[in-house]
Amino acid sequence: MIAIVDYGLGNIRAFGNIYNRLNIPFVYASTTDALKSASGIILPGVGSFDYAMQKLDESGLRDTLDDLVLNKKVPIIGICVGMQMMAKRSDEGSADGLAWLDTTVKKFALKENYPLPHMGWNQLSLLDNPIFKDLEENPEFYFLHSYHFGSDYKHVIATAEYVNSIGCIINKGNIFGIQCHPEKSHQAGITILKNFAEVANA
Repeated sequence: MIAIVDYGLGNIRAFGNIYNRLNIPFVYASTTDALKSASGIILPGVGSFDYAMQKLDESGLRDTLDDLVLNKKVPIIGICVGMQMMAKRSDEGSADGLAWLDTTVKKFALKENYPLPHMGWNQLSLLDNPIFKDLEENPEFYFLHSYHFGSDYKHVIATAEYVNSIGCIINKGNIFGIQCHPEKSHQAGITILKNFAEVANA
């Protein structure tokens, strides 16, 4: 069972619609009991880093997420701001992140002809990972963000180019994160979400 964390942020219905079409069982998880039954977890996120952390803290789900991810090693994938929240902190605000990943989130450097936010389609360069099964070489994904992981972070498994090389998908053990939006990325995004469910249910 995939649990889509419902803490008031992110288009959780879009993920649910995809899993419905794939006939993969899922639940919108707004309670600790719903989370505890999950074999895999999706942590969506939109908007600002500090507000997302505030909403997660207010949801009462944070301690359970920490236990499931850090102690029980339940697979989780953070989407967009949901990925950034996994870091220690972000240039976007002053709140502490979840600190599941020993890195910080950086703002893009301003550069002519590179407007912010970074919005639109970009090709990805992929390393070998089960989450990329059945993807074509250099697939295109949809992005909408002004902050990013550095491509030099040791757990980066996919990069894209915008201003500079950015780390757009990470994997550290049971922890995955994707800066782009699989729910808006057509078949490539559907494939990523399907593969994550297979990893979680293995």
